[in-house]
Amino acid sequence: MALTSNINYPHDYLPMALQEGYALKPISPLLRTDMVTGRARQRRRYTSTPTQTTVSWLMNDVQGMTFEAWFRDALSDGSAWFNMVLRTPIGVKPYLCRFTDIYDGPVLTGGKYWQYSATLELWERPIPDAGWGNFPEFLAGQSIIDMALNREWPKA
Repeated sequence: MALTSNINYPHDYLPMALQEGYALKPISPLLRTDMVTGRARQRRRYTSTPTQTTVSWLMNDVQGMTFEAWFRDALSDGSAWFNMVLRTPIGVKPYLCRFTDIYDGPVLTGGKYWQYSATLELWERPIPDAGWGNFPEFLAGQSIIDMALNREWPKA
């Protein structure tokens, strides 16, 4: 069951994050201990780890004003978790996020738009559900399976 917040990013009024410069950086789930022999012991510390992502937006005056007011009021200056639709390798879907600190900006670009950027923390790494890694052929071939099911599945 995915965790969610009762606060949503206002997608009806604000743009999705830009693709330029967008990157995901998972936090390591490993614990590594150097041994006297020169080797190291390595083990998984956690099964659920966050991912940080750098995001930026271009907004007009009204959107910038709306974003800053939402950040201050709905998120208590960025301290609260919220749901936001983001693009990741597993698709465009909502993720539980929070700001790691206040955003950068606004920076006037092109004399018309305001650019904001920030680092978000996603509650979990955006990866397929546990167990799917044991069946890479199904993940890699999912588009073929989807097309076959949609074409061959009997209509109700």
